[in-house]
Amino acid sequence: MQGSRIGYKWLVVATLWFICFLNYADRSAIFSLFPLLKTSLHLSDLELGIVGSSFMWMYALFGPVAGWLGDRWSRRWLIMGGLLLWIVLVFATSLAHSYMQLAVLRGLSGLGEAFYFPAAMSLISSWHGPETRSRAMSIHQSAVYLGSIGGGSLAGIMGQHLGWRSSFLFFGGLGVAVAVGVAFVFFSEDGAYAGGALPEPVVAAGDTGLLRTAGMLLGDARVVRLIVVFIGANFVAMAFMTWLPTLLHTKFHMTVGMAGVTGTLYLQLASVLGVITGGMLADKLVHRHAGGRMLTQALGMVAGVGFLFLTGRAASVSLLIAAMIGFGYCKGVYDSNIFASLYDVVPTQLRASAAGLMNSLGWLGGGFAPIAVALGSARYGMSASLSATSLIYLMLSMLLFYNARTVRTRSAQAPAA
Repeated sequence: MQGSRIGYKWLVVATLWFICFLNYADRSAIFSLFPLLKTSLHLSDLELGIVGSSFMWMYALFGPVAGWLGDRWSRRWLIMGGLLLWIVLVFATSLAHSYMQLAVLRGLSGLGEAFYFPAAMSLISSWHGPETRSRAMSIHQSAVYLGSIGGGSLAGIMGQHLGWRSSFLFFGGLGVAVAVGVAFVFFSEDGAYAGGALPEPVVAAGDTGLLRTAGMLLGDARVVRLIVVFIGANFVAMAFMTWLPTLLHTKFHMTVGMAGVTGTLYLQLASVLGVITGGMLADKLVHRHAGGRMLTQALGMVAGVGFLFLTGRAASVSLLIAAMIGFGYCKGVYDSNIFASLYDVVPTQLRASAAGLMNSLGWLGGGFAPIAVALGSARYGMSASLSATSLIYLMLSMLLFYNARTVRTRSAQAPAA
C-alpha cells in the first residue's frame, strides 16, 4: 500500500501537469498571433496590450477568492470546474469578431484559470512533504514552459497557414481530451489507483473570512517580500512573453510562424532545464539553511540580469538566441521555488489562500507589462524597453538574498492525509 501511495502522489503531479500545460499554451498562443490580430481586427499596439492585460487582470481579481475557496472546498472540483469553463471560453474566443469581444473573452479566460493554481499547489503540497516538494513543484512548473512553447509555436504556425482562429479550436479540442483523463484520475472509484481519495482541504468552512485570511498572510514581512519579488518577476516575464514574437517579426523580419517558434522555443526549453536544476538544488540547500529555497531563487535572478539586458539589445538573431537561452535557464531556477518558498513561511492550513493571494498580486503587476512596454516602445523603442527590465531583476535578487537570511525556521509541515 505504501508503494502504491508513493506512485499515486506522482500521478497527481502528472495529472495536474497536463492542465497547467493547456493553461499556458492558451496564454502564449495569443501573443504569437498579435501581428495577425492587428491586421484582421484592425487593432493598435495599445489595444493589443489591453487584450493581453485583460486576462491577467481578471486572473488577479479572482486569485484571492480562488485561494480562499481552495482551503475550504474540494480542490478536485475547483480544478475540474475551472478546466471546463476554460474549454468553453477557448472555443468562444475563436468566434470573436471585434476588439471588445476579444478583450472580454480573454478576461473571462483569466477567471477560468484563476481557480487552478491555488488548488493545484495546495494539492501537490498535501501529497509531497519537505523531502520531495521542490522537485514535485518544479516538475509541475515545467508544464508552464512546455505549454508556452506549444502554444506560441503552434499558434504562430497554424495562424500563418490556417488563420488565427485555428489554434483556439485546436487547444479547445485538446482540452476536452485532457478533461476526460483528469475526471478519471480525480473521481474514479474503481480502485484503479491504490493511493485512494485525494486529500481534501484542512480548514473548516467559515473558520476565517477572506479579508482576515489575507491580513494574516500579509502580516508576515517574509510573505510580503516574496510577493513583491513575484510581482516584479511576473512583470518581466509578461513583457517578454507578450512582445518578443513581435520584436522578432519587426526587427528581424521573421514570418509570424517563425517568430512564434523562435520567441518561445529557446527561452522556454532553457527554463525547463533551469526549473529542474532549481528544484533539485533547493531540496539539498534547505537541509542546510531554512531559507535555502529562497537562496536558490536569488541565485537564479542575479545570474539572469546580464542575459536579460542582452536579450533586448542583441543585434543579431544568433546573439539573441544565446541571450534567451541564458535568461530562460536563470528564470527557471527562480520559478522552481515560487510556491515552495512561500510554503516555508506560511501555515499549512493557509497554503491555497497564500498561493491565491500571491498569484493575484503577481499577475496584477504582470498585467501592466504589455501596456508599459507598448508605451515605452513608442518613445524609446521596443529593444530598449525590454532591456530595461534587467534592472528589475537586479533589485529583486537583492531582496531575495535578504529574505533568505531572515528565515530561521520553516512552518510546520503536515503529512499528506
